Amino acid sequence: MGLNKARLVGNYNTLTNQARPFLMQKEEIIHLLKSTGEEETALQAAAEQVRRENVGEEVHLRGLIEFSSYCRNDCLYCGLRRSNAKARRYRLDPDEIVAVATEGVRLGYRTLVLQSGEDLWYNTKTLAQTVERIKKMDVAVTLSIGERSYQEYKDLFLAGTDRFLLRFETSDEKLYENLHPGQNLSDRLHCLGNLAHIGYQVGSGHIVGLPGQSLSILASDLLLLKELQPDMVGIGPFVPDPDTPLAHVPSGDVNLTLRTLAICRLLLPWAHLPATTALGTLDPAGYARGLQYGANVVMPNITPIKYRANYQIYPRRGAQSEAAGELAKARKLLGAMGRPISSSYGHSLKPGRNTK
Repeated sequence: MGLNKARLVGNYNTLTNQARPFLMQKEEIIHLLKSTGEEETALQAAAEQVRRENVGEEVHLRGLIEFSSYCRNDCLYCGLRRSNAKARRYRLDPDEIVAVATEGVRLGYRTLVLQSGEDLWYNTKTLAQTVERIKKMDVAVTLSIGERSYQEYKDLFLAGTDRFLLRFETSDEKLYENLHPGQNLSDRLHCLGNLAHIGYQVGSGHIVGLPGQSLSILASDLLLLKELQPDMVGIGPFVPDPDTPLAHVPSGDVNLTLRTLAICRLLLPWAHLPATTALGTLDPAGYARGLQYGANVVMPNITPIKYRANYQIYPRRGAQSEAAGELAKARKLLGAMGRPISSSYGHSLKPGRNTK
C-alpha cells in the first residue's frame, strides 16, 4: 500500500469540513496498525499535523480523583473486580472528595475527573450533591462511574456534571462478554447513547492487547469510535494485574498502542486524546510518546497517597507523589517538550458541540 506522509496529509487536505477527518476503510486501518519504519514515521507526523491544526499545541491537565475501589463487576482484567479477595477497598466520603477537589482547584486544575469502580454505595443524590459543591469552585467536572440508568445520568447532568467517561473496551461482542461476565456490549453502547442524548461531553475508548484481540478487532474498535463520534477518547495498552485471571497474559504492545492513538487522531481530529496512565505504566517515556502521537491531555493523579495505592486496576510502576508533586512532574515534562499548558476548562472542540 506504501502510505507516506504526503499521501496521508494529501488525503486529509482534500477534505473540506471544519475538522476534516480521514476517510479510511478497515483494510487501510489494519495496514497502518502494522506499519513500521518510514510508514510509522509518516503516520506519526500526520497525526501530529492533524492534532496541531485542530486542537493546537496546548496540553490540558486534568486532576484525577479515584474516590472508590469497590466495584460490582467482575471483569477478568481489572484488579478492582469484585472477586478479588486481595483487593484493599476504600471509599472517600463526600466531604473527603470535596476536600481533594478543593486542593486540585488550588493547584490550578480547570477540570477534575471523579473516577471509581461501579460502586452503587454512592447513590445519585449523594453524587449530585457532591458535584454541585465542586462546581461552585468554577471547574469542569467529569464522572467515570460506569453504567447507570438514563434518569441517573440525567440527574447527574442537571447537577452540573460536564462530561462522562465510559470506555467500551472492545467492539467485539463475544470478546466483550468473555472478559466481562454478566455484562454485554449492547448495554454499554446503550449507555453511551443515553449520555450523548442527555448532552454530556462523552468520552469512550478501548484497550490494546486484550487476549483474543486481533488487528481486525482493533480496527473495528477504531471504526466504532468513528461511528460514536465521542468528544474524548482514552486508548491504553492492556496491563495484567497479578490478582486476576489474566495475570499471566502478556502486556499490550506500547508501539501498537501509539499507532492506534495516531490513527484515532486522524479519524477524530477534534477529539481530546489523553496520553494514558497505562502508557506511562508500561513505558517510562509513555506520556511523552503519547503526546508525540497525537495526544493533547494528561491526567495527573491527585488522589491522596494513602488511598491511591489501593486503586489497583493494574499495578502501577514508578514513584508516586502527592498532588503537588504529580503536577510538578507533568509541568516538567511539558516544559521539556515545549508544549504549553492550557488555562481553559478544556471543553469539547467537536464541530457543532454546544457546551454548558
